[in-house]
Amino acid sequence: MRKYIAFIVLVSILILTACGNDDSGNEAEKNDKVWSEIQEAGEIVVGTAGTLYPASFYPEDSDELTGYEVEVSREIADRLGVDVRFEEMAFDATLSALDSGRIDMSLAGPRENSEEKFGFSEPVKYSYSTMVVRADDHSGIETLEDLEGKKAGGAATTVYSDIARKYGAEVITYGNVTNDAYLRDVHNGRTDTVINDYYLQSLALEGFPDLDIVLHPDLKFHPTTKSVVMDKEAHTFMEKVNTVIQEMKEDGTLAEISGQFFGGQDVSQEPEEDIIEIEGIE
Repeated sequence: MRKYIAFIVLVSILILTACGNDDSGNEAEKNDKVWSEIQEAGEIVVGTAGTLYPASFYPEDSDELTGYEVEVSREIADRLGVDVRFEEMAFDATLSALDSGRIDMSLAGPRENSEEKFGFSEPVKYSYSTMVVRADDHSGIETLEDLEGKKAGGAATTVYSDIARKYGAEVITYGNVTNDAYLRDVHNGRTDTVINDYYLQSLALEGFPDLDIVLHPDLKFHPTTKSVVMDKEAHTFMEKVNTVIQEMKEDGTLAEISGQFFGGQDVSQEPEEDIIEIEGIE
């Protein structure tokens, strides 16, 4: 009887040990899966808007996609020794596309809900938020609290729309439209403001001098970062991307790409502005 019990205990230990080894193997395999699939395919698939100047857009009379996020993605792929293919989609669709495996990465700012599910690289862009308003009266907005009852144009799931809602604005959502749709609606009064990235909005306004809109001169708030986003378990891929990003910062490549699309400004460095922090907004 004792021999039988000892045999059962020994078998149980061996089974538990084997299970533990299998788990470790599965975890290692899962960690490397995304990078292995990228190597096998010979390309990184990147989700991007294709409609947002200067991040991801088509220059006039050109069918060649470009922009800061596009060229950063191209450089990352090149340094990793693979090609890059872009899938154009609305911002709100990129995380679900990552989740389903349709794309390998995108560029976005970390959010509390997305950080639980996705991995974020070292930042490739630093900025802060501001708002486009009508030039004659700032759309009646002089403080963030003045957003109460206003209409703010934006995508449904961005931090900028969260800020608008926090201060009582109604968010008017759009699909994957170009900048002029947002800006013209502020100009014609359909909306009162667009809250978004400072650098993106300042450059977008340069393209529409006929519109009676400006960047709010006094409101600078919510510092932001933008990173490469990928599957949270893609540790090998993340490690390689972070190594490349660090190299691009050190050798000046990120600053050079930034200068091409942001009027000579270096978005790879943290701004020195006095920026309002907003409690409860990630």
